[in-house]
Amino acid sequence: MTFDFKAMEAFVGQYSAHAEKQIQGLTANADTIIGKVIAVVLILTVTLIISGWLSGMVRKMARRLSHNPADRTLPEFFSQVVNWLIMVIGIVAILSQLGVQTTSIIAVLGAASLAIGLALQGTLSNVASGIMLLVIKPYVIGDVVRINDISGTVYRLGLFTTELVDANNLRINIPNSKIISDQITNFTHNGTRRIEMMIGVDYDTDLDHALKVLKEIAESHPKTLEAPVTWTGVRGFADSSVTISLQTWVQAGDHFQTETDLYLMIKKGFDSEGIVLPYPHQVQLDKYPKAAPETLAD
Repeated sequence: MTFDFKAMEAFVGQYSAHAEKQIQGLTANADTIIGKVIAVVLILTVTLIISGWLSGMVRKMARRLSHNPADRTLPEFFSQVVNWLIMVIGIVAILSQLGVQTTSIIAVLGAASLAIGLALQGTLSNVASGIMLLVIKPYVIGDVVRINDISGTVYRLGLFTTELVDANNLRINIPNSKIISDQITNFTHNGTRRIEMMIGVDYDTDLDHALKVLKEIAESHPKTLEAPVTWTGVRGFADSSVTISLQTWVQAGDHFQTETDLYLMIKKGFDSEGIVLPYPHQVQLDKYPKAAPETLAD
């Protein structure tokens, strides 16, 4: 049996050429892979840096808009939203660098975002309204407000609702979307409030004297302010009384108690000065009065 050296030499030469081609391909692919790995690492690093920096900036800005430095709900929410948006952009860029077709991914993300937005339409409306409340600031934490027919002290402004605590210490949650569309009355924002009282006195009353006594009573209360000055005057004529008015100013937090004190002080002061506070009298009229009984003869 003879060994075919020429055939072996041809096989070895062919195998060597193929191996050399494979090595060249691997070398070229290695350069490409290393380049892609470096690009991915750079993109990931830049994404993390930008997301951290930008989310921190948004958190600081949101805290400036926040109603209370202790309320971190909205600043943290905005910060997380920005952080995830930057991370999603970075991930899409990395997938594109690795050769993945990102067009379909972006389309899927867009469709998913639309579906989530439609499903959470009411919730997102509350969030948007909460952002508007942060910007326009109709009230801050601790203010006493009336929203539609609900009154209370603002306890917290959340992502979806505003929490009030009413006079009975009940906590009330109102959706932000409802607040932004309703009338908001802030009782404490300006710091002071006016007390206006309408009082009826008898028609025989010396009005100048009654007004003087009324003003002295109001000015004697320790909680009433010197400026704006206390005002009194005649406001009208009722069926059984002359209506006089008192207008005096107090700090917003003293309004309720001062008003109740003044009612008691006015009643006592008027009684001591002989000023009559009339009240309605009921008179019964008989259309067909009964005949008087006949006088019995002696």
